Amino acid sequence: MKGYSIVLGLLALTACSDSNNTPENPGDGGDSGEIVSVEKNVTVDAGQTFQKMVGFGASDCWTPAYIGKYWTSSRDRISELLFSSEIVDGQPKGIGLSMWRVNLGGGSTEQGDESGIVDKSRRAESYLTDNLSLDWTHCEGQRYFMSRAKEFGVNNYVLFSNTPPVQYTLNGKGFSQNGGSANLKADCYDDFAAYMAEVAKHYVDEGFSVSHISPVNEPQYNWDGNGQEGSGWKNEEIAKLARELDSQLTQKGLSTNILLGESGDWEYLYKVKDDANRSNVLSAFFSTSSSAYVGDLSHVKNLICGHSYWTDGTWDGMREVRKKVAEAATQYGVEVWQSEWSMLGDNYSSSEFVGYDAASEMDIALYMSKVIHNDLTVANVTSWNYWVAMDVSRWGQKNRFLLISLTPKGWAGDKESVDNLEEEGSFNATATLWVLGNYSRFIRPDYQRISATLNESMSFFGSAWISPQQDCIVAVYTNLSSKGVRLKETRQNWPGELKSIKTYTTSANKQLVEKVLGTEDSVVLDAESVTTVVYELK
Repeated sequence: MKGYSIVLGLLALTACSDSNNTPENPGDGGDSGEIVSVEKNVTVDAGQTFQKMVGFGASDCWTPAYIGKYWTSSRDRISELLFSSEIVDGQPKGIGLSMWRVNLGGGSTEQGDESGIVDKSRRAESYLTDNLSLDWTHCEGQRYFMSRAKEFGVNNYVLFSNTPPVQYTLNGKGFSQNGGSANLKADCYDDFAAYMAEVAKHYVDEGFSVSHISPVNEPQYNWDGNGQEGSGWKNEEIAKLARELDSQLTQKGLSTNILLGESGDWEYLYKVKDDANRSNVLSAFFSTSSSAYVGDLSHVKNLICGHSYWTDGTWDGMREVRKKVAEAATQYGVEVWQSEWSMLGDNYSSSEFVGYDAASEMDIALYMSKVIHNDLTVANVTSWNYWVAMDVSRWGQKNRFLLISLTPKGWAGDKESVDNLEEEGSFNATATLWVLGNYSRFIRPDYQRISATLNESMSFFGSAWISPQQDCIVAVYTNLSSKGVRLKETRQNWPGELKSIKTYTTSANKQLVEKVLGTEDSVVLDAESVTTVVYELK
């Protein structure tokens, strides 16, 4: 059916009122208590298209290793919260993650206290044993979440490594003492590559779709503390490892590709920053004149990934950095993934964020929506991933670093080491989970971004997406103001007539709450909320 354009300028509806309870005045909040004081013009044009989405995900560092193994009464619901796309009686059962990042641990768990990593919950298990054989009974908790993700339809797994296995490191540890260079024995590049490829092959043979192996993480940092596994890497060392890994993947007949980058922040991708040998990553890997060039490897596609940490302190600042990411990606002809974010920074503007002490869970989740939006619409990323799916919140951190908050039985709080994760306790789905779900549950793999024109600001922004079958358009709006917003919509070049409208709202007291609208009803956004609007087309 040919496209058409419709302008809606109807009376306001509140985000939780029924169509037969339309307020008589635009400023009347109806039965929701929200006051709709602003009307915003939005034009969604399906004729203008941008990137296609690969997926949204999170990682299984570190506590899923315990939850999947020991929390047998809770783990099914926790995994459902992460992976389910089912909606029952208007309530999503989960956030429908479509990607899952799996940590290939270095073996510090097996070393115990001898690992030197003080926090027990930050150690990671490995399949490699001391006699250099592979024991597939290891990593039981991680394997549980991989299997549950598969049951819920996840078909994109990324295996990522923070450190080589301790059997191959220079110091025999999962953390480094080698400064800015790799904590890897000179004669073990091929061994490390073979190990990663063998793990990938094992899981592919088990029916898991392992799309990528990410062999290094945040190589710009030395990782010489006792907080977690990690290693610094120079660009040329990464290139050497990538060549070995490419050879191993080819030998094993795998279609799995190599994911490079994992930069500590976006700026390391496109400019010289701190150490020239560990930055300007795009130029190093994709300039044919570079000694670290790997663009000709069969398992290295035109793809780079980076982390959204540290460049998110202000609205204008994050947009400027992400604009440069997009420009550099265009220059080198690569696709960009955002592979880690949590609210790690300490440089947030006091005029844009209330501060960690005063912030509510929803304040943190709303700020995350700013980052997601700008990564999607300015950096043009095709994958967006949260850092850890679950963790124990300590030291007043609230939901800064997690989607699901864990409280082990008997947890006393604020200890240097979480040493009782074997004791099943309670869990809480935080606001960051549900706000991420406003994106991940509804913007599915292969959905393509389309033009959404609005008077965008740090307090009101949105994006729109169309399904590959062109029978569904999804828009995600964030309203950070203290008043409700009614949308005055212009729909251009939509490929079919409107069949239905549903909204899913997350706010301080709503968790993806569904509302069904008539096709001629106005969409109203709650104050301080993220709302997904789902338009089904005939």
